[in-house]
Amino acid sequence: MLFDPQQSWNKQSWNIDDVASKLFSENQIKKFIVVGIWNDGQTRHTDYFPQKPYEQLSQLEKDTVISQLQRAGRTKETFKPQSDNYLKFLVSELKPYIDKTYSVHTDKENTFIAGSSMGGLISIYALCEYPEVFIGAACLSTHWPGTFTLENNPLPDAFLRYLEKNLPHPENHKIYFDCGDQTLDSLYPDIQKRVDEIMVAKSYSSNNWVTRYFPGEDHSEQAWNKRLNIPLAFLFKK
Repeated sequence: MLFDPQQSWNKQSWNIDDVASKLFSENQIKKFIVVGIWNDGQTRHTDYFPQKPYEQLSQLEKDTVISQLQRAGRTKETFKPQSDNYLKFLVSELKPYIDKTYSVHTDKENTFIAGSSMGGLISIYALCEYPEVFIGAACLSTHWPGTFTLENNPLPDAFLRYLEKNLPHPENHKIYFDCGDQTLDSLYPDIQKRVDEIMVAKSYSSNNWVTRYFPGEDHSEQAWNKRLNIPLAFLFKK
């Protein structure tokens, strides 16, 4: 889904290699490598679902979330996020391996995380949980609802409360958000505006934070490919 549309299930991808190469050739951004992290479709939702906000819910609210996810076919059993273990894997296993194996800068100032949909959600969670490891996050079409409905859904408020308490200091972190307003993205704009209010309250400015809205765009790799140059230019600006 990152590199090759011919190998993805829907024949779409971010084409991040082509987008980045164009920016490199135009001397617009610093050089970087992309580490594509495989996900198991069966556990993707539990791996990427921010664990601490979920654990703050009441049992009734958890039951509501579980019911919504079961109806959406995202879980058959009782839902239990394991994103804290997933992030532990990223920072204690994967990153040390990359740092040791490839010719890269290993410091926080050169370590970013990015994703779309649930990948956007885990990216902002990673930045909040490990601000000493990641300097920036790109969160495209962040799946703020957590489930697939806004009706009787306690998760957006839980995620917002978590951000209010855990956003890293704006002086040394950079965050990019965006969303469209079609298909699944239609659930996002109102929540994203509330996130934007928190960003302002936490003293983020145009120097270290961007939120972009794309009316008419849907929830697809094709849509993310079209605007991927924007977060890359923002995060990796020379």
